[in-house]
Amino acid sequence: MAQARIGLIGLGTMGAALALNIAEKGFPIAVWNRTTDVTHRFKADAGELADRVIPTDSLKELVEAITPPRAIILMVPAGAAVDQQIEALTPYLGPDDLVIDAGNADFHDTNRRNQAGLPFHFLGMGVSGGEEGARHGPSIMGGGSEADWSSVADILTAISAKAEDGTPCAARMGDEGAGHFVKMVHNGIEYADMQMIAEVYGIMRDGMGMDAAQISKVFSRWNEGPLQSYLIEISAAVTATADPHGGKPIVDVILDRAGQKGTGRWTAIEAQHLAAPIPVIEAAVMARNVSGQLDQRKAGEARFGAAPKRADFDTGALEQALIAGKILCYAQGFAMIAAASKPFGWTLNLPEIAKVWRAGCIIRSTMLNDMAEALAEDPARNLVLAPFFADLVEKALPSLRRVVVEAIDAGHAVPALVSGLMWFDMMRTSRGTANMIQAQRDFFGAHGFERLDGIEDSHGPWAMQQG
Repeated sequence: MAQARIGLIGLGTMGAALALNIAEKGFPIAVWNRTTDVTHRFKADAGELADRVIPTDSLKELVEAITPPRAIILMVPAGAAVDQQIEALTPYLGPDDLVIDAGNADFHDTNRRNQAGLPFHFLGMGVSGGEEGARHGPSIMGGGSEADWSSVADILTAISAKAEDGTPCAARMGDEGAGHFVKMVHNGIEYADMQMIAEVYGIMRDGMGMDAAQISKVFSRWNEGPLQSYLIEISAAVTATADPHGGKPIVDVILDRAGQKGTGRWTAIEAQHLAAPIPVIEAAVMARNVSGQLDQRKAGEARFGAAPKRADFDTGALEQALIAGKILCYAQGFAMIAAASKPFGWTLNLPEIAKVWRAGCIIRSTMLNDMAEALAEDPARNLVLAPFFADLVEKALPSLRRVVVEAIDAGHAVPALVSGLMWFDMMRTSRGTANMIQAQRDFFGAHGFERLDGIEDSHGPWAMQQG
């Protein structure tokens, strides 16, 4: 007999945490994992929540345990595994049932699945917050029809993080792959935010000679001001943590080779298709790729010598530089989201997205409250031009420029901070240098150009001269 309100497939770290969150919020949940022992061990370990967990040994049994119309969350690896799971479920589901892909899916795959004419409803759902968020309240970004979202909105809003004003950090972003698209950009911003923090950490460590404990105190102080955020908070925590194998600061024994699951790279690739400049995110992706080339980096240091050296930095200037960099990065991210609305036919609500990111997710930050307000005032305006953020950038810009110049002079790699500054300088220059590029393009390819004086001639005289 059906007992569960919802089902979940995939009891890995994230799936198990999300299932417990759902049970804790009062919703009986049926669960299935490919390895049966994992399913029954999950119930056995659920403690006081075990009464709301229904373990099942087959997909047929899972479906039968859920009250129609059924909703089933997939927590399986993105890509082919999702398609395989959909295919396996299809014989057991009816036209009113709903499958929810809550993995880190490529939004193009989510679009394809929505357009494939599945014999049941389908919802793509971006989930951010890691294991802790999944267990106690993630940020949730839905993609699909309004009716499908509404059918499970009570569960999803209940399990989501709550902002300081009590608003659930869960909302429908738009049709088809909109939720996974917004989650992808979220992850791109996450890459960039982490990279900029790593850059100022490197300056403090190598440029100022500070040890991990001293750096931790700086991060803790910054977390009490405009930079207050989850990433600054955990940066203070990791630099304060000792390695249990020897007692050294653990950050000092971690290999500097950063992993990635691809969502930042997807963001950079999609930005090119949308002609949406996101240089801070692109720089962060590049930096992770370079970090993986350890042998080449060792060979480079052996040939040319180590780059970083001491310089005259101060933590106050670094804080202001990071404030400016963060604003510029988020401005680029929101502009990219806005650029996606027309080509994909979505109505992406930028203020709503900023609100959903205020709690639960990895990039949660005090600034997002002000960003939501600024975007609500004028969603079409670039965030950096909103009065509140324009004032912050104007105040922080001298420090950002000074930090970048001094870092470059001392050999510190600060690609994300540099990219943010260069984008800003281009964005505030009404007469740039692309006229030279247009002249070159017309010279070798007769591509034409626009003129400042209104004359209709759109080609230069060089074609006649060459003839």
